[in-house]
Amino acid sequence: MEGPGASQGDVYAVVDYPIATVSDAFSNPANWCDALILHLNVKYCRPVARDGRTVLSTAIGRNFDQPLSSTYRVNFVYSITASRPDYVDVDLHALHGPLGTGNYRISLEAVGLEKKRAFVHLRYSYTYGFAGRSAMNMYLATSGSDKVGFTVIGDRNDPQPKFIGGVRGAIERNTMRYYLAIDAYLGALATPAPARFEQSLGRWFNATELYPRQLREIDRDTYFAMKRSEYLRQQTAQ
Repeated sequence: MEGPGASQGDVYAVVDYPIATVSDAFSNPANWCDALILHLNVKYCRPVARDGRTVLSTAIGRNFDQPLSSTYRVNFVYSITASRPDYVDVDLHALHGPLGTGNYRISLEAVGLEKKRAFVHLRYSYTYGFAGRSAMNMYLATSGSDKVGFTVIGDRNDPQPKFIGGVRGAIERNTMRYYLAIDAYLGALATPAPARFEQSLGRWFNATELYPRQLREIDRDTYFAMKRSEYLRQQTAQ
């Protein structure tokens, strides 16, 4: 969805994990950081306590190695809005984002299904004013000019379908990257802790490669090297 001053993307999916696994994983703010860091543009994430609330202190940047000093800091207030044996709803909300954007929200709700599966809904949204819209237009006119999203426009039966571009394409790509990070984290939970992060990196990268037209940005070796460095920094930097 693209509005006059806001964008929102939603992913609905059935995942092959029981609701207890999904709920336990994302009812822990530290686990959110281990999932979010898989996203190309999340360069750092650390849960901290501020004014009686849990905040995910994140850094948002480009798809290459950057010092934290050149990234944008975004602070997500973490809250569990509902938690029952068959349902969980977790919300991350940040008032301020980079380049004149704000009201960032990443929310995940999941309901249990039979056969040890769960139905999940991920929502990613933010608002923007004149400065944010100008920055987006600059991006779409330069490095983002040939990028597309997932919605097919025109004839769906065309052997070379045309995909949505522009702001909607951008929100669709980012929403999908966050969803795949969540799914990759869940899929790596069965791996012993010392190797879990490496497993989640592989799962995230392999999943994005299923959609090269939309999500391919860097090669596998570059992604792994960048994320290993960022994950190590995440354990030590403040």
